[in-house]
Amino acid sequence: MTGMEYPDIRENIERVRAGAGGADILLATKTVDCDRIEFSVRGCGIRYIGENRVQELLEKYDRLKNLPCEIHFIGTLQKNKVKYIIDKVSLIHSVGSISLCEEIERQAAKRGVVMNVLCEVNIGEEENKSGFLPEEVPEAFEKMLGFEHVRPLGLMTMAPKCQISADYIKFFTKTYRLFIDNCVQKVDNRYKPVLSMGMSDSYRQAVQCGATMIRVGSAVFGERNYEK
Repeated sequence: MTGMEYPDIRENIERVRAGAGGADILLATKTVDCDRIEFSVRGCGIRYIGENRVQELLEKYDRLKNLPCEIHFIGTLQKNKVKYIIDKVSLIHSVGSISLCEEIERQAAKRGVVMNVLCEVNIGEEENKSGFLPEEVPEAFEKMLGFEHVRPLGLMTMAPKCQISADYIKFFTKTYRLFIDNCVQKVDNRYKPVLSMGMSDSYRQAVQCGATMIRVGSAVFGERNYEK
């Protein structure tokens, strides 16, 4: 334990827990130092943390690997970076192409492991975002099920930025329907199906629509300078 106390983090985590219902809370820890991450895990009982950038994950890994939590990768993942994280994370949220899934399969096979993944859905059909379009999800998830060293557990989405909080509902509802129709009955019954959606500004709406995991960062750590 770091020996440090962060009362604001503790208070913020409790606030998120109150709004999360039964959904798992994943802390998005991009730009967050290891002392604050450790306090969140050891001092506040957080069980899941997620890094967005491969380089930052590698820089933090010697500290993170000793924490009693799962490390997930939640950012855009380039195929040439898969080899660096394949033995360091327990779930990759952002598998938005079959070619990326093929590379995960190749690297996992080399390590003799099975990598848990989520099929990323571009639910808003935005040109600047990665992920499968909604109509592509059934075929994509079926293909993912065919890999020997990849275990698809469900879906992940990043909804378009909405000015009105209630507007998130239509995107999350559509994602939930895809999850129910294409994933829930197909995931190995030894594993819990995962629907990862909702961030700091939308997690309450995501939980309302059936999210099993929410990804929050600024709601716990405050606004961050991503240019640092």
